[in-house]
Amino acid sequence: MNAQKWHGHVTVRAAAIVGCTALALSLTATTAQAGSSDPARQALPANDGWASYGTGTTGGSAADAAHVYTVTTWAEFKAALAAGGSTPKIIKVKGTIDAVSEGCDALAAPGYDFDAYLAKYAPETWGLDTDLSAEPDDSPEGLRRVSAANQDKQIKANIPANTTIIGVGKSAGFKGASLQIRAVDNVIVRNLAFESPVDCFPQWDPTDGSKGNWNSEYDTAVVYGSTHVWLDHNTFTDGSHPDGAAPTYFGMLYQQHDGELDVVRGSNYVTASWNVFTEHDKTILIGNSDSESTAAGDRGKLKVTFHHNLFSKLVERAPRVRFGQVDSYNNHFVADSSYAYSFGIGKESQLVAEHNAFTLPAGVSAAKVLKRWNVSPVTAADNQVNGKPVDLIAVHNAEIPAETLESGAGWTPTLRTKVDPVKAVPGIVDCNAGAGRLR
Repeated sequence: MNAQKWHGHVTVRAAAIVGCTALALSLTATTAQAGSSDPARQALPANDGWASYGTGTTGGSAADAAHVYTVTTWAEFKAALAAGGSTPKIIKVKGTIDAVSEGCDALAAPGYDFDAYLAKYAPETWGLDTDLSAEPDDSPEGLRRVSAANQDKQIKANIPANTTIIGVGKSAGFKGASLQIRAVDNVIVRNLAFESPVDCFPQWDPTDGSKGNWNSEYDTAVVYGSTHVWLDHNTFTDGSHPDGAAPTYFGMLYQQHDGELDVVRGSNYVTASWNVFTEHDKTILIGNSDSESTAAGDRGKLKVTFHHNLFSKLVERAPRVRFGQVDSYNNHFVADSSYAYSFGIGKESQLVAEHNAFTLPAGVSAAKVLKRWNVSPVTAADNQVNGKPVDLIAVHNAEIPAETLESGAGWTPTLRTKVDPVKAVPGIVDCNAGAGRLR
């Protein structure tokens, strides 16, 4: 009996592999071939999403031999980033690089003790009315702050302009790293598997909500005040540290993850293609605040394209959008029982969500795909749920009338190289998206 089951599993798996192989061979252009057969020297093709607008995105494709680096350690990676300033460079990553290879304890300030932290700030003794901002440097919170600063310095990597970072082969990536694409132009990140950074020292905020909350830092990748960024064929996951395995303290989940990708603070012209975003809670944020001080720098910017990405086993924010003109097409969304929503409609957002496929489990309504945070119009045409055409706005408004959505984002995307038939999207995306599948 066991042999039969095992043999049957292999047969099905083999069939799936053959199916993906045949599909890959039949596709004419799943990845960029702009000017070079070497993926490290490829630029984003013309008209491939918002990152192709204007000057386009070439990354480090023009790098001379002196500015091509192959790295296998976190120290080597940071040194390569720092070398040559904004001169075009290519950084090839071999294997998995761990940004916190010595563990969290190596980052802790002398005297920091988590048990002492729990004892000091337990709600039954500290209460829920006062935050910890006034705690002195020698207090458990003060020592936590120093420890957090140590981690911040260790795991953040600042990416310079005119840079391509690309994984070599099928098993390259980063664990525990936070890529900071800040105030620069022209960056490419491809073929890398990212395991989300774990915040070693989350902060307890007694005043966050009615019961207090644990707040964590460190997005896997942050595009902050930057332009012309292309993220392609990467995999983003919580990996060996899923939220489901996290403990609870003070009755709340000990949250050690932030986002997988944030595009914020006036960033513009970003394309995310053929990536896998999986096993995460708050996944992607476009625009980080509703405040007028932030809005002044975000209005007219935050133009982002998502196409041919797999969004699998996520809770929410795929993405949540404020202000930006976001084009999301030919993506496959696969939900499980933890699903809350995919698209968050935020302040002054102009989201176009077309030709996407959704695979929802029994008991999860298509009305949950869209979530209204603010009154902003949205375009949602030619989408399918479990293989059938569904008007996402209509089903949402029928089932959630208190959060009525308005149709018509007010603009029409033109920067698309190819739109696949929505019925073909699950097969195309599932077989070709993610790290290790760059051809």
